[in-house]
Amino acid sequence: MSTTQTIARSVTKTVSIQRPVAEVFDFVADPANWPAWAVVNVQAVEPTDDPDWWLMTTPQGPARLRIRGNAELGVLDHDYVDDQASWRVPARVVANGSGAEFMITFFQPPTFTDAFFDEQIALVDKELAALKRVLEAGA
Repeated sequence: MSTTQTIARSVTKTVSIQRPVAEVFDFVADPANWPAWAVVNVQAVEPTDDPDWWLMTTPQGPARLRIRGNAELGVLDHDYVDDQASWRVPARVVANGSGAEFMITFFQPPTFTDAFFDEQIALVDKELAALKRVLEAGA
């Protein structure tokens, strides 16, 4: 008995940040910091009655965010839910010498065309550059 599952198209983006891994993890793990670096997709964020979920204002309208982090392992996986799609986004922060690497993987939702997914992924470079700039400016 075999079942066939479709493998989603994926893209992994990485940025090197000259800050200690714990600082990078703590900054990204706090949704209140997301408007400072997720400059394309997050205009504002606020906590909800459920301590796991945050309400975000995005260019596409309201969305919800939940971070499933583990500092010891550098795991910063998160769930992002809006009217277009529901994304489970794996992310990691790992040591790189005295700095850190932040890695994030996106799987193309079935509701996204290849062209739209490509457009959205291209915008991630702007956000990762902002993350690097914000964290390294705090040095």
